[in-house]
Amino acid sequence: MSPLFERRQIRPRRDGSYAVDLPEHERDLLVSLAAQLRALIDQGDDDPSLARLFPTAYVDRPDLDDEFHRLMHGDLAARHRWALTVMGETAHEPALNADQLGAWMEGLNQLRLVLGTRLDVQEDMGPVEPSHPDAQPLAVYHYLSWLLEQVVDAMHATLPDPR
Repeated sequence: MSPLFERRQIRPRRDGSYAVDLPEHERDLLVSLAAQLRALIDQGDDDPSLARLFPTAYVDRPDLDDEFHRLMHGDLAARHRWALTVMGETAHEPALNADQLGAWMEGLNQLRLVLGTRLDVQEDMGPVEPSHPDAQPLAVYHYLSWLLEQVVDAMHATLPDPR
């Protein structure tokens, strides 16, 4: 594993906030990706890569699924936009509070779901050669996955000991 991926870049601090140690180009990438996905959500859910953000609730009952989407789509879209907006607005901050980091968790997961759908990411995918046509977007997908893991680990470290 690369030394980059071994280093903790998001860590809890004693004051209850979370230190975010990312290089500027990674922060810029997060701002750009959040804005792109917000724009895609704003265009509507006709894009098949958004399917996992607005999942089917009733597979065997299209009538109930249509009703679910009619009732819930706006709320889901608003929640997705909120998380992406917070992530984009705080991407250059050196520290985040728990609510902001929670928004990052949601936003990173949304980005992974959409990108993974577009790239048809499978669990059994092995390493990708640099010459592969999707090498760069797959690298971004893996980076987002790693960063999401960092967020989850940082949040988990602040949970009280269940004993």
